[in-house]
Amino acid sequence: MTASRLLTLQEVSSHNTPTDAWIVVNGKVYDVTEFMLEHPGGAEAILQYAGKDASKAYNEVHALSIIETQLQERLIGNVCETPEQNKPNEPHLEQTKKLILEDSKPPLATIINTYDFEEVASKTVSKKTWAFYSSAATDLITRDLNKASYDRIFFRPRVLRNVTKVDTQTTMLGQKMSLPLFVAPAAMAKMIHPEGEKALARGVTNQGIIQCVSNNASFPLGEIISSAPQNHPFFFQLYVNKDRKKSEKLMKDITALDGIKAIFVTVDAPAAGKREADEKVAADESLTTPMGGSKARNDRKGGGLGRTMGQYVDPSLTWNDIPWLRSITSLPIGLKGIQTAADAKIAMEYGIDAIMLSNHGGRSLDTSPPAIFILLELHKTYPEVFTAMEIYIDGGIRRGTDILKALCLGAKAVGLGRPFLYALNYGHEGVEHLVEILRDELETSMRMVGITNLAQAHPGLVNTLGVDHLIPGGEGHQYAKQRPVAKL
Repeated sequence: MTASRLLTLQEVSSHNTPTDAWIVVNGKVYDVTEFMLEHPGGAEAILQYAGKDASKAYNEVHALSIIETQLQERLIGNVCETPEQNKPNEPHLEQTKKLILEDSKPPLATIINTYDFEEVASKTVSKKTWAFYSSAATDLITRDLNKASYDRIFFRPRVLRNVTKVDTQTTMLGQKMSLPLFVAPAAMAKMIHPEGEKALARGVTNQGIIQCVSNNASFPLGEIISSAPQNHPFFFQLYVNKDRKKSEKLMKDITALDGIKAIFVTVDAPAAGKREADEKVAADESLTTPMGGSKARNDRKGGGLGRTMGQYVDPSLTWNDIPWLRSITSLPIGLKGIQTAADAKIAMEYGIDAIMLSNHGGRSLDTSPPAIFILLELHKTYPEVFTAMEIYIDGGIRRGTDILKALCLGAKAVGLGRPFLYALNYGHEGVEHLVEILRDELETSMRMVGITNLAQAHPGLVNTLGVDHLIPGGEGHQYAKQRPVAKL
């Protein structure tokens, strides 16, 4: 077959059966007759576009490089007509709807906090995208408590300090950052923007922070890394596959990439949480993830992407597998999803490099504890963990004040997931704008509390009495025992 062949859409349309199927993707014609049987999303997902232009459906959920790589030998040629000549009425209607939604977005300059991004997304993204991103497990108690817990912790500001200059720089596992803030791993960012994780990468690297790329990202990792300036650091989130050989191969490929500086293994999702809002909206069964190798589907339980696309995750993973993890990568290893001080201590004993206190955004086990509670539990029970490992935290962080409270209680940096996805609704410019908002809020909070760099943040600057009674392990931390604020 040769790519120099020119075909009309009418010629393509005659190849529309299970035994003779062609599709058009971005102006190129592919023979997918045999590939249908291999497609992770099932033959039906492709057959519905046989003889048609499948560009819109493909581009919504796949990276361009996937079809160019996997179907290169099945490339027949190019279409010789412009989309305007042959575009059917339905795509015209869909495009019109898209333009209406785009026009309904307020100018980016009018967005002044994380909640503004969320409100715009709730009104302008597809029903499935909103259901997947915003949903959480069962009654949403943990999701909502994640944020509410920060609101019950108060500052103890110190005054008459020279706070003219404020420094927010820090490091994560030796990697320099302009802010103690990173993009928590979040799946399938292409659902909200065509460039997905690639646009996220451009946005955060321009602001000098780190992105932890999800195992279920929309693009191959190499494409995401190449979207950022050379040598910018990334972290990778790993779901261990039931087929351990696949995880071993993935780690080999990832370790070979210059940009990945650490691996974070998710440990709080041996099964998918019941996310009812996600289940109620039908899934696009052509949706796949290149690194996870998973596919979406609808069944008698609904169309939950988290459930159907996470079935490759190994529920048998235990602490005994830590040596195996060490054997398949030379990179630092962190554990994402620690939810008790006892497990934090075990991680320390296994020599883990960092832990991420997280309840998966409330998406796994409802009524699991907010991560900020685990920071307090560590102070009460195993304070030695703070000097043995770097401790990160995510879940419910929406303001610069939230970031500073977590840092005062011992977190090295904080992760945000949903807010970055909602900001991505505006592309990489939205991501940069979100970081600038949080930078400004954090700097303002530091000045108001009376500190000028992150090393000066400590527990004595916060009053946790509003939540101390909910923390296992004894009395709350005693402010009088904390070191005083450094002289400024």
